[in-house]
Amino acid sequence: MSKLRSLIIDDEPNARMRLRRLLSDDDRVEVIGEAKDGIEAVAEIQRLTPDLVFLDVQMPGLDGFETLKALPSELALPLIIFVTGFHEHAMAAFDANAIAYLLKPIEPERLREMIERAWRLQHFAEDRAQATDQVHQFTANVPRNFRQIVARKLDRFLLLDPGEILYFYMDHGIVRACTSDDNVWVNYQLGDLEHGLREFNFFRAHRASLVNLRRVKERGRNVRRKKLTQRRWEYNLSVAATVQPKILSHCT
Repeated sequence: MSKLRSLIIDDEPNARMRLRRLLSDDDRVEVIGEAKDGIEAVAEIQRLTPDLVFLDVQMPGLDGFETLKALPSELALPLIIFVTGFHEHAMAAFDANAIAYLLKPIEPERLREMIERAWRLQHFAEDRAQATDQVHQFTANVPRNFRQIVARKLDRFLLLDPGEILYFYMDHGIVRACTSDDNVWVNYQLGDLEHGLREFNFFRAHRASLVNLRRVKERGRNVRRKKLTQRRWEYNLSVAATVQPKILSHCT
């Protein structure tokens, strides 16, 4: 049987090196790559399509959960083994949801157990599908972090500060973000962005747009359009009639 093509994701070089060394003792595993942060991880998972990912939970920028949420929905999720230094309550959550995890510093015996589990799942489609669903459900229940927005431009992934974004809008079923000098795709629903970005003063001006009110320069006389500006760029957006009174209260 073919080996488990595996990707190591951790922001600590020493942790990646140690895990790679431990994995070299197991003939069932082939390490095909590494990633040092969530953005690089998203790109490498799509490029390499590994069978198995060792995913650090706590990383700067995108943590492990946000990394999985940033993956395109159409991409088949690899088997995931979370690597964590979390306390016992978080580990209990992993156990309760039958989620595979390793606790730092990684113990060789525990690592062998998790590889055995992954090996079994890889070769039994029904069990593998169930394990993937469990990871999806568990990750979905972890509150999203909107301190940084994951965006994509062609084949590049970017992290944007919410304050840089003028507005989000729907474009043929895809949510896009407009900044002062760019237009990028984001893997979020407008409803999730509306809820998560309230503290950053984003407002649902229309069912198809979410506006950064801190970037509003002026509102039209009939309130149906408002102008956003940053540096030398200006944008005009339509405002739904049902929210015009709210726009007035925010912009006066």
